[in-house]
Amino acid sequence: MLGPERNTAVDLIRLLALVGICVVNVPFLALPVETTLAAPETLPDRLAVFAVEALFQSKFFLLFSFLFGWGLHVQEASARRSGASFGGRYGRRLGALALMGCLHAVLVFTGDILLIYALLGLLIWPFLGLGPRALVRLAGAMIPLAAISLLGLSVMLTEVTLPVEGAGLGGGFIEATRARLHDWPETLGFLLLFQGPLAFGAFALGLAAGKSDFFSPDSPGRRALRRAVPGLAVAGIPINALYAASMGGLIPPEQELLSLAGFVGIALGGPMLSAVYLHLMLGLADRLRLPGILQAAGRNSLSVYVLQGIVAGFVFGAYGLGLFDRIGWAGLVPVSLLVAALAILAVGLIARRSGRGPLEIVLRRVTYAGKTRPRPQAAHPGDAL
Repeated sequence: MLGPERNTAVDLIRLLALVGICVVNVPFLALPVETTLAAPETLPDRLAVFAVEALFQSKFFLLFSFLFGWGLHVQEASARRSGASFGGRYGRRLGALALMGCLHAVLVFTGDILLIYALLGLLIWPFLGLGPRALVRLAGAMIPLAAISLLGLSVMLTEVTLPVEGAGLGGGFIEATRARLHDWPETLGFLLLFQGPLAFGAFALGLAAGKSDFFSPDSPGRRALRRAVPGLAVAGIPINALYAASMGGLIPPEQELLSLAGFVGIALGGPMLSAVYLHLMLGLADRLRLPGILQAAGRNSLSVYVLQGIVAGFVFGAYGLGLFDRIGWAGLVPVSLLVAALAILAVGLIARRSGRGPLEIVLRRVTYAGKTRPRPQAAHPGDAL
């Protein structure tokens, strides 16, 4: 049975991962695509880009993916205890996530991760029966695959020309939706190459964590992580700094190989810092009890994730505050934190009153074929994204 400490740890990690994801995503809702891929002109903006790329990019989505894998184990164990067909539940859940992802990508944010999770969830299905050690080895195999994928992506990016068409995301809702629909296929392909292998590896690690009782305070997995953290930090920080320098245009153009190494190196550096962050968050969870509203938000991360994009769309779109392309990278960092906080508090309040977030209610009813009702003031820990 899941103890209270374990629930609090998972909720806290989900919340912090959502904040980090928001910091990474908001610039792609607030700026033209050509601006996000070019080096900023001002020093504050350059420092902000460096900080986001070094400390946030390819770290927090891995933590989110890790917990998705952990949730798979929770759902499978729940089906086993109730004597229900896990395959039926899981298939319906993936189908619902895929549909939500398509709608989210077109109506809210082309950088959607829900459809990718549904696709990767289908791919990991045959491996659900593996033991923890085999799953860890499977996750490790994803790092060289990710490096190869990034290498191929870097070649493709040098041949891409980015068109500038009208107001795009800065226009009205209809115009922004058309822009998202136009950009989505290329964005999805990019994300599958950029995030897919590492997210799949994080799924496998999360599944292994569930099977090995990782979140228990003194589990073997936590002890192993604690021992590894110093080495991961010493190696991971410079790798991520090189990646940030590469993405921020800080490496001279003539140093193409160094810039390429920085870009491809995130395949190793991202998981390293993610593991360090996981250790720090677990230590914080051991000492901190989350308020009820934050626990409720952490257990309803799907609604929080989507609401972040909706709020950001209102802030930057012409149908809202119309701040598209009016705030630089340095200003977008505090805006991102505010957007994340608003989404977390709003979903926490809703979930405290209704028992679950709006999208979790839909996802649960589809998963269980409408056979269960939402319980007030609580949510099963595996129900979250």
